[in-house]
Amino acid sequence: MNKLSNWLIILCIISFITIDISAQKTIIVRPKEADVVLINPGIGFSTFQRFNGDKWDGYQDCLDTATATNYENFSGPLKIEGHPLTSLAYFRIRWRFIEPENGKIQYDFIDRALETAHKRNQTLMLCISPYILEAIDLPDWLMKMWKKGEAFDSISGRFDFNNSLYVKYFSRLIRALGSRYDGHPYLESVDVRIVGSAGEGGGTNLLTDENRKTLVNAYKDTFKKTQLVIMCRTDEKEKNVFWDFDGQNVGWRLDCLGDMFGFSNEFNHMFDYYPQAINRGMMQNVWQKEPIVFESCWNMAHWQQKGWDIDYIIDQSLKWHISSFNNKSQSVPVKWETKVDDWLKKMGYRFVLRKFTYPESIGTNEMLRYESWWENKGVAPIYCKNFLLAIRLTNGKRSEVIPTCADINSWLPGEDLYDDAILIPPDMPVGTYELQIGIVDRQSHVPKVNLAIEGRNPDGWYTLGKIKIE
Repeated sequence: MNKLSNWLIILCIISFITIDISAQKTIIVRPKEADVVLINPGIGFSTFQRFNGDKWDGYQDCLDTATATNYENFSGPLKIEGHPLTSLAYFRIRWRFIEPENGKIQYDFIDRALETAHKRNQTLMLCISPYILEAIDLPDWLMKMWKKGEAFDSISGRFDFNNSLYVKYFSRLIRALGSRYDGHPYLESVDVRIVGSAGEGGGTNLLTDENRKTLVNAYKDTFKKTQLVIMCRTDEKEKNVFWDFDGQNVGWRLDCLGDMFGFSNEFNHMFDYYPQAINRGMMQNVWQKEPIVFESCWNMAHWQQKGWDIDYIIDQSLKWHISSFNNKSQSVPVKWETKVDDWLKKMGYRFVLRKFTYPESIGTNEMLRYESWWENKGVAPIYCKNFLLAIRLTNGKRSEVIPTCADINSWLPGEDLYDDAILIPPDMPVGTYELQIGIVDRQSHVPKVNLAIEGRNPDGWYTLGKIKIE
């Protein structure tokens, strides 16, 4: 048989297959959108120094020996009065508390916080602040190592960020934490803090290049899996901290969202700092790959008392592609609850399945071809790499989860078409199955992300229709 005959046979087979597929009945599903606030991983409000279910008893800027709480003792509903339920808990901890003695790190406290976050349906956002005030609250053991005045600049009297002992021991602490916790499943992110009050970066420009890189590399070298987040600043040398990471998994955060002339009649963060920091730092497009995190200036109740424009504040945060917001566990003003719900429906990612098409029946060991149309109605993608889109076929006899190859991390705000095929296992019993869809954990295949459509089952899967395997 010649080559032409072979090709004719192949073309006939292809034509037969095409005709056979086109003869099948196609099921078209158009899920109904759900207009509700979704509690999803990595987005929304975060609790501050507390977890879902805890009572709030006053502002604590940094956890230390006097304010640390045993969070294990808990019974009751997972809520905070007047505060949105959330998947995130933010903890800011002082160096002097977490390493009270030279080399003796209180891992048990962080271990407990991680486990408690998991029990309260949250993940932990961790920040270690070197100090709050002008080096007054550095660890006592470190202060004793210095000779009188050695750690302070002789002219200004301010703490010398380039002090070799400071650089050596704080970077040692971060490396130890990275070695222990990088990639921990209950750890959402780690703030990059190297100098300044609360480690927020003031004075970074005073660091030598060598010392800056030593401190930055403590994070860069040891936190390779866990998401890092760094303060967005305007000074040229301060911006170098971000670029030192060379594109590694680093998002950015701003710590005074909402300030509308709260410090001065001549300056406010919303007009005079954040737009400049984002643009001059060339961080406008970071959100496409890494998260943008905000913390309130004071809190929302303070905003209301001052008469600040909540609509403007929310709109700007969405323009900057916010994924999460820390209101310091303070209550949301009742008057603004509806506005906050609308904010939460746009914050981060929000996936709506608009249309899903698949054949009415399929054979075992065949490819089930489907088409799907999605819309991300949020302002950011999903950043977690541990989730994937999956299809489940289930009935009373068999339940099979089949992962897809969809790159859901690339689903930016707007529309995405994802058409593909999955293989039906050859040993799949014949029968009628429910075809379900979900975004699941990569290892356990348990649904982790709520979709903005109706029809969620108690186990987190969304039933789209029935399919026959024959």
